[in-house]
Amino acid sequence: MSTSPLSYKLAYRSAELDDELCKSTKNITPIDEIVGQDRAQQAVEFAMSIPDRGYNIYAVGQNGLGKRTMVLRYLKRHKPVGNGMYDWCYVTNFDDTRRPKVLKLPMGTGAEFKKEIEKITLKLVKAIPLAFDNELYYTRTGTLKNQLTDQQESLLATLTKEAKGKGVSLAVTTQGEYQFIALNGEELHTEETFEALDRQEQRSLESSIDELEIKLRSLVRQLTEWEDKYSAKIEKLNEDVISQVLTVNFEAIKTKYKESKVIIQHLKDMEKDIIENFDIFIQEGNEETELAYASLEKKLPRRYQINLLVNQDNEQFPLIVEESPSYHNLFGYIENATYKGTVFTDFSLIRPGSLHKANGGVLLMDAVKVLERPYVWDGLKRALRAQNLNLSSLEKEVTLSGTVSLEPEPIPLNVKIILFGDHQTYLLLQHYDSEFSELFKVTADFEDDMPRTAASEFHYAQFISSIVQDGKLLQCDKRAIERIIEYSSRQSGDQNRLSLHSEDISNLLKETNYIARAANSNMIRLKHVEQALSNKEHRVNRVQDGVMQSFKNGTTLMQTEGSVIGQINALSVLSTSNHQFGMPNRITATTSFGKGEVFDIERKVELGGSIHSKGVFILSAYLASLFGKNKAIPLKTYITFEQSYGGVDGDSASMAEFCSIISAYSDIAVRQDLAITGSMNQFGEAQPIGGVNEKIEGFYEVCKIKGLNKNQGVIIPESNVQNLMLSAEIVQAIEKEEFSIWSVKHVSEAVVLFTGMQLENNEQTGIYDLIKQKIA
Repeated sequence: MSTSPLSYKLAYRSAELDDELCKSTKNITPIDEIVGQDRAQQAVEFAMSIPDRGYNIYAVGQNGLGKRTMVLRYLKRHKPVGNGMYDWCYVTNFDDTRRPKVLKLPMGTGAEFKKEIEKITLKLVKAIPLAFDNELYYTRTGTLKNQLTDQQESLLATLTKEAKGKGVSLAVTTQGEYQFIALNGEELHTEETFEALDRQEQRSLESSIDELEIKLRSLVRQLTEWEDKYSAKIEKLNEDVISQVLTVNFEAIKTKYKESKVIIQHLKDMEKDIIENFDIFIQEGNEETELAYASLEKKLPRRYQINLLVNQDNEQFPLIVEESPSYHNLFGYIENATYKGTVFTDFSLIRPGSLHKANGGVLLMDAVKVLERPYVWDGLKRALRAQNLNLSSLEKEVTLSGTVSLEPEPIPLNVKIILFGDHQTYLLLQHYDSEFSELFKVTADFEDDMPRTAASEFHYAQFISSIVQDGKLLQCDKRAIERIIEYSSRQSGDQNRLSLHSEDISNLLKETNYIARAANSNMIRLKHVEQALSNKEHRVNRVQDGVMQSFKNGTTLMQTEGSVIGQINALSVLSTSNHQFGMPNRITATTSFGKGEVFDIERKVELGGSIHSKGVFILSAYLASLFGKNKAIPLKTYITFEQSYGGVDGDSASMAEFCSIISAYSDIAVRQDLAITGSMNQFGEAQPIGGVNEKIEGFYEVCKIKGLNKNQGVIIPESNVQNLMLSAEIVQAIEKEEFSIWSVKHVSEAVVLFTGMQLENNEQTGIYDLIKQKIA
């Protein structure tokens, strides 16, 4: 068993980039792929290449990995296969205005078509009134009116003449009705003169009037038929006039869009409706007419406008990021407008949502935000199942209101949804929503880190270059790049891996850029990176400073020199919301007469967690296997974390507890200038633990407070050596042999280091020999 401390070269792995390839980020080509995420990239490629329903993506990974940024960067360079892109418009359904129709137009034609329809409508607003306000139209309508008048007068003259021959006059009342009155010579009879006639003469006149009224009713029917024919002729004349105007104005646009059946059909429907409702263009001052023109945009008849919902103005397929996926933001909504106290809505007030804008492309959202918003998740599943966007009023669905609203024609939906979320949300959706796996068939699982090799360090340098280029930051020199790579390795907790938490790297570069610019530097250099890291540490380590102050003023008891029986310096990690740091803890063990049990005070008072208790049970089993194979150990051991006033959990102190018990069993003092961290199994083998860098640095800080000497150091499991990425100060201290780190494979090696004694020997003077003699 080796008792030599580790070389300083194992305490930190420096980055070594090629001097020619990586002089600065200016010479490094930015990476255009998802760095270190081959598995996730393959999943995205697979989902994007399949047009079938349900192949949407749930991107799984911790926050800060840059999932969205990496996916966006990839998608901008790799267009999905088979996604058709179109412009989408809503127009009036002239047969039922409550059900607006959808126009699916070729990409990039929607805006132009809308402008052309506006131009035509503006022309019609002026041309149609002029077509009815000219001498030719007046002459033609006058001729038809004269024809009707001549026919009416001729027929009435015949009846008037016949009546006069019978002593009766045909008069017109003030209400415009025809009436027969008996004549008294050339004058009309009054009631008095008519009563003065003899009875026979009265009956003769009444009989004549009855006959004439029968003829008058027949004549009125004839007049009505003539008036209907006249109205039909006027209507036909108006249609001819409107048709001539429309032919002139629609000829060019029909020729231009002759290949589009959808547009041609709409133009025909529009022409037909204008002919039927041309009075909209002529009447003025009418409230209904004013309402028909009431627009939030231009002075045009609303029913002939084009509501351009989605306009694809370039070849790049839609990539929409929805930051606030509320129901309206996602699915669109229908506005209401008020004009002179009248509240109304129509197709022109339909507003698009993110799904409309992303149709034919990709929509990216945060899964938690989608699930937080009422009705959004159900609406999204409904749209994906039906593969169309049915724009219905949320208020109507929720309140069951009977308010009259629109029912727009659904828009076919062809979109890829990418949700970003953590593992917990992913598992909850899989467990509680049976439709989730059907609609999100592809999981893009993002790694937290990647292997650290010469090739991956160069790729990471390219990744750093891409952040610099995208953020328009100062260029980084070679040493600055290497220091950032080393920082990434420290963040991953393994000197052989690199962290993929791009947000940390991006934030560090931004802060470093600020420091470099403040120093009037033309480039980001190593000292700027170190200053940014130091500033960041200072901002978040208030709690750490408070803990270290307790060691300075002696509030927390700790020895870093000498030897004590049953007392070991163990190491732990404390965490705040954005910072973690190490600190030593004193573990003590005492013994009394008993039956070999180990009494865990932390567990007894319910301050010890289940994992800590498991570690105590494991070391108890190992103790029993060492000293109690033939009979029970006649000792009862009490172990505790001194000055521990909160919960204690984890098994990383189990080797320290074992060493303290061995010291208590043997009455042999153990070194206080050493600290230990590591768990053990039932065979005494040292097992790796987390936070090894923070733990070592925490003990080093306490040693500095108490006074450094060349004998101080830390014992760690050998399997944790690969995790070492210690601060430059500690690496230098190790190099100067002012501080040491020992790695052990077995807890027995730690016992030797703490006591300076062999475990067993022929002279029976080893520490295990002494314990066996004592308990015999």
